[in-house]
Amino acid sequence: MSVTIREQPLPENLPLRTVFNTLAIVATKRAVAKLSVCILSPHPLVLSEFERVLSKAQFKVSAKQLESTLAPDMRNFEPPVAQVYVIDGHAARPATGALITNILERHPEARLIVVGEQHTDANSYQLLRLGVKGLLTYTEAREQLTRALPLVANGGFWVPRSVLSGFVDSVLTSQGRRLKTDSVTNLSRREQEVLDSLLENLSNKEIASKLNIAERTVKFHVSNLLSKFGVRRRADLILLTFQRRMSQP
Repeated sequence: MSVTIREQPLPENLPLRTVFNTLAIVATKRAVAKLSVCILSPHPLVLSEFERVLSKAQFKVSAKQLESTLAPDMRNFEPPVAQVYVIDGHAARPATGALITNILERHPEARLIVVGEQHTDANSYQLLRLGVKGLLTYTEAREQLTRALPLVANGGFWVPRSVLSGFVDSVLTSQGRRLKTDSVTNLSRREQEVLDSLLENLSNKEIASKLNIAERTVKFHVSNLLSKFGVRRRADLILLTFQRRMSQP
């Protein structure tokens, strides 16, 4: 839904407080920015198709054609700044991986969606390990991309449930650990609040501000959560929690 703001001249005899309130409302409406999306592909037809798909949605879209699909060039590529990147995964796997790593090193807060002809489980797991939040085929992207973008931008995953579940299992198996079910259900109120904040993809500093606690206290609770869930990384903790919630009746 789009909102059109029409500015009306303020009456000269309007009370000063009312003027300030009116200006504050207008400023707040102006501050609501569109989600910025950058499309990256070596193929002009793919770029134009994605632009067409997103043309009627409330996104600020930029498209960038990749001049090379070689891994070293992808590693040195300077991507435009955006909140979410839609990457054409047609290039060779090392090149796509190099591009993903490059983007996240330059823009750690960015969210990534990879679109390809198809995604095998092994390839999907590798992309998720690199930090990708969404996986779509070209066919799926035509209908699902406009819905996937806001969800991924807000810290969610747009990945088939079976793939996400299999990925979590592979993470735990590779670590030689299994979920400690008893300890997971025994979270303190503060641990649950920190976990919920992690699922919102907040940083330690943002969690500390939200919960009005010290940042070192957040680190303490995160460390306890990793131990209770039997994982080593925050990303694995988030994925595991999503899997558990999806599996609940």
